[in-house]
This record gives sequence, structure tokens and C-alpha cells, in this order.
Amino acid sequence: MANLDHTHDPALRCFVPGADGHADFPIQNLPLGMFSPRDGAPRAGVAIGDHILDLPALLAAGLVSGEAARAVEAAGPGLNGLLALGAGPRRALRLRLSELLREGSPERGRVEPLLHAAAACDLHLPARIGDYTDFYVGIHHAENIGRLFRPDTPLLPNYKHVPIGYHGRASSIRPSGMPVRRPSGQTKPAEAAAPVFGPSRRLDYELELGIWIGPGNDLGEPVSIGAASSHIAGFCLLNDWSARDIQAWEYQPLGPFLAKNFATTISPWIITPEALAPFRIAQPPRPDGDPAPLPYLADEADQREGAFDLALEVLLATPGLRAAGRPPFPVARSNTRHMYWTVAQLVAHHTCGGCNLQPGDLLGSGTISGPDLESCGSLVEATRGGRQPIRLPSGEERLFLEDGDEVILRAWGRRAGFAAIGFGECRARVVGGGP
Repeated sequence: MANLDHTHDPALRCFVPGADGHADFPIQNLPLGMFSPRDGAPRAGVAIGDHILDLPALLAAGLVSGEAARAVEAAGPGLNGLLALGAGPRRALRLRLSELLREGSPERGRVEPLLHAAAACDLHLPARIGDYTDFYVGIHHAENIGRLFRPDTPLLPNYKHVPIGYHGRASSIRPSGMPVRRPSGQTKPAEAAAPVFGPSRRLDYELELGIWIGPGNDLGEPVSIGAASSHIAGFCLLNDWSARDIQAWEYQPLGPFLAKNFATTISPWIITPEALAPFRIAQPPRPDGDPAPLPYLADEADQREGAFDLALEVLLATPGLRAAGRPPFPVARSNTRHMYWTVAQLVAHHTCGGCNLQPGDLLGSGTISGPDLESCGSLVEATRGGRQPIRLPSGEERLFLEDGDEVILRAWGRRAGFAAIGFGECRARVVGGGP
């Protein structure tokens, strides 16, 4: 498997307390983000266990040099400059961080003062997001949604030929932990003669993978499928909040608008392609009879190892569960194996007409549902269009989200012979809205 090295060694140990065996951030991960101590300005950092290593302080202490120092120097005020450098400096930084943080590091005494307790820090968006595009690569989700409207032909004819997507709203993307205000808009209940205006009553989440763009491309210069992976700087979790009742009234003929633009929540750490190397897999074969991708989307190497085996989970924390002292309840478990298109195919298609991607642009995968009811990545699927409620241990039922509900997305890479790594949480609580 490409790009595996000693930084992936499961026997590698870290001197930071709690990092070894950490559910998300052992030394084999080393994700990048932006943080601020409660009394300081935002700066670049690396998550390690329950701590954050201060990258500018590392540079000031003379503990990084060469390409690794170049990466840190480019990381501010957001990580856009670092992302733009591509894989070389990013890998050099990973190698140096692994050396500095490992058990037995001769630099331990100089590194330890540069660690901050994560619980005492605020996390921010890791980069300035110039543009955001949301795709629709979860074929089970597409079939489930289509079946609600077209039981006999759930997938439209273009789905298996072209990666479907739409341009979203970058300004309303927020990091994990910030509340989401219930949106208002026009809806038209089936029994009503005319539309009405008011708060959405069918608020939903969508379980997605976020893809961070690194080096961009010039306007008019497509990125080939073979080169697309070099333009991907990392990954996160993404919740594409959706107001289904607003969406049902407005989406024809131009697609999503107010039903999507009020909020998108992402996990705050960029999980690098290097960290995810052990969890790359072959793209699952298409069912017999499905069309082969057109040549501009076809690449042997991408099909061989362009997909990921990442476990995904959605949990719901409600007022009733909290009052009863119960933990968040898992409402769905899925896997990135269920993506019909690879992330490289998304980049190649996005740019095939000449669109210029820029460092820090964000792509959403679309909802990643599995083949059964327990793996649905949205409530509209899990409740069969709002007809079959989810029952919670607190005695509550949910067709769609209520005020006070908190949605938590999680993801992990797990593979025999390698240390498990995670993404950290992507969470947000719904608060009341209205005109």
C-alpha cells in the first residue's frame, strides 16, 4: 500500500499522557487545525491525545526546519497557505512531529511546555473556506430518497454516469460545538391551498465526509483523474443540515437553496491523507449492468486504492435523554465504503469544465447511508419520510429534530495491524428559531 512508513507503526508510543490508545488522536494520526488558548489568539496546532501542540511555538523554539518549517510558516492565520503547499511539506511536518512526540524523544523537555490541554482551548474552522460544493455520492441514500418520490425508478438516469453536486453556501459553515438555529422559510403542507412562512418542522441531519482542497488549479485548466489526489489535503466530518419541508417546496427547478444554506457543521481537525493511508481500499465494484465511468473519470490506481474503509456513526442527545442521565443514543452506523464515486473522481469532475478550485475549498460527499435501516445517514430515510418514528431509551420518539436535540457524528479508521484513528466529534445542538 502506497505511502506507509514508520509513522503508521502501531507499536509507536507517545510521551503525551493519554495519547497511546486514544480513541481519535494517537501519535499515528496527527491532524491539523486552528485553536486558541482561552487567553490567546488563534494559531495552528496538532491534536495529540487530549492535548494540542502549538505549531508556531514549535517553530519559534527552533524545533522544525526545512520543509517542515516551511509548512508551519505557511500556516496562518488559517491553514490555507499550508494546504496550498501540497503533500511534500505536509509529509515532512508529519515526520518531524512523529519524531518529536514519540516516547524517548530527546526533545521532550522542549516540547512539553508547548502542549495545551484541549479542554482549555477553543477550536476554529481550520481554513478560510472560499467555496463549498456538496455532492451526492451515497448511492443507498440516493435510492432511499428517490424511492420516496419515485418508487419504481428511484435513481434518475444520470446518477451512475455523473457525480451529482450543487454549489453550497460557505459563509454558514461552522465548527463543531456551535449551535444551529432552526431555519424559517416557505413550506406548503399537502392539505394547504397556499404556502405559509414559518420555522421548519422537518429539520434533519446528513452524515457526510468533508474533503479539503490543497493546491488549486488555474481557471480553464481541468485536473486529470490521475492527478486529482494530489489536490486533496485532508478530510473531516460534515453535517449538511437540511430543512426537508422547505426543501420539498423550493427545490424545483433549480435544487437546494434555503433548505441547506442556513448551516453546515464540520469537525475542526483536518485528517491528512497520510494518516488515512492504512485505511485506503479498492473502490467497491459496480453492480453488474452499471455503466463504466467515462474516460475522464477512469483511473486504474484510483480504482485500486482510491476508496476508504471508515466506520461512521450518528448519535442523538435529546432533552429527555439528558434529563434521564442517559448517554447519546446511536441512531445510525455506516461506512465510507458506500460511496459510489471516489474523492478523486469528485475533484476531476468538479474541474472538468475549467472550474478553478482553491486551497481551503471544501467538498461534501453527500449523505453516506448503508443498505439497511440501521445505516441511514439522515432521519428522512430512517423514518421512511417521517412516517415511522425512531424510539429512544428515554421514551421519546423522533420523526425529525426537535429544539434541544444535539446531533453527534463520529468516524474511525480501523484495520488489523494498524493503530485505530478517529476524526473527533462533529456536533451541534438545535436551538429555536422563527420569524
